[in-house]
Amino acid sequence: MSGFKERVNGLPLVVKILLWVAFAVFLFLLPLLNIPLITTEGSDFGGVLFTVATYVLVALGLNIVVGYAGLLDLGYVGFYAIGAYTVGVLSAEHGNLSWVVVVPIAIVVAMISGVLLGAPTLRVRGDYLAIVTLGFGEIVRLTLVNSQWLGGAQGISDIPKPPGVELFEVPSLDWSSGAPVVDLDTTSTFLKFGITDFVPFYWLALAIIALVLLFDILVKSSRVGRAWEATREDEDAAELMGVPTFRFKLLAFALGAAIGGLSGALFATKSGFINPQSFELLLSILFLAAVVVGGAGNRWGVVVGAIVVSYFPERFRDFADFRVLVFGLALMLLAIFRPQGLLPPRRTVRAKRADDRQAVLEEGEASA
Repeated sequence: MSGFKERVNGLPLVVKILLWVAFAVFLFLLPLLNIPLITTEGSDFGGVLFTVATYVLVALGLNIVVGYAGLLDLGYVGFYAIGAYTVGVLSAEHGNLSWVVVVPIAIVVAMISGVLLGAPTLRVRGDYLAIVTLGFGEIVRLTLVNSQWLGGAQGISDIPKPPGVELFEVPSLDWSSGAPVVDLDTTSTFLKFGITDFVPFYWLALAIIALVLLFDILVKSSRVGRAWEATREDEDAAELMGVPTFRFKLLAFALGAAIGGLSGALFATKSGFINPQSFELLLSILFLAAVVVGGAGNRWGVVVGAIVVSYFPERFRDFADFRVLVFGLALMLLAIFRPQGLLPPRRTVRAKRADDRQAVLEEGEASA
């Protein structure tokens, strides 16, 4: 893996840009290529890819909290629900605002929720913080169930789609004959958000993921990212060095909540219907599993982890009786044999190598 990264880093800048452009085009065309080994036969592939994209977005937000700042959050689904219900309330239940207006409001409301939760609770650490955030997620869900103003247990329906325009149609490929053939009868209209074609929603989510990744790179390489790293490694030492750890932890909570609210807003606009059952505790566990499986602290690792957690259960839906069991066993094996995740951050790799070298030296001294 390191040799491959060195070869890629040694390529000219123009070649790197062309590779990234080609990869982006492939991602945008993926739901139309209908590649046999990848396409989900029992489910709409565009809808599955949109679900994967929302998990990727959530994992990027939760990675700021867990991977960068080192805060264990078990109630992240609460911010996801707040973003979704803000869109539902303002655009369908008690208002008629445009999607372009309600999505920024949902982001701000989720961010304020993160500040309100973090301000009194971030002074505790470890397991205590995990219990508090777990309670927050359940409080949000129970509030949604018992508040008739928010739709109660019945939820909110008829949530409007994003505004769109019919620019052009993109045909898909048909592999039924064994070779790819352009199918002009099955097309997706660019920027037309309907109720039967979910591919434009996937394109929208993919564009938002690109913006969030750019924001993540800029923040992680800034003074804020260095403060988060110092806080995660040793909060007491960071305080002694003059880092206002509480302020930076609160900022991580707010940014993570904002991205979670954005993902929830996308989910609400695509589904058109939300209810409290869509935001149960299991969803928080899956979000956290995506970060841990991919490698907490590595943005590309959590992207891979989100794909693993959200795509493979849909891909193997035919094995409905065993897929959850197999998925759980896979997570157990990963925790045992690769606890640092599929793509751990560089600091984790360096620390493991240092520990291995130290163990070898100690064994040599003991044998001598």
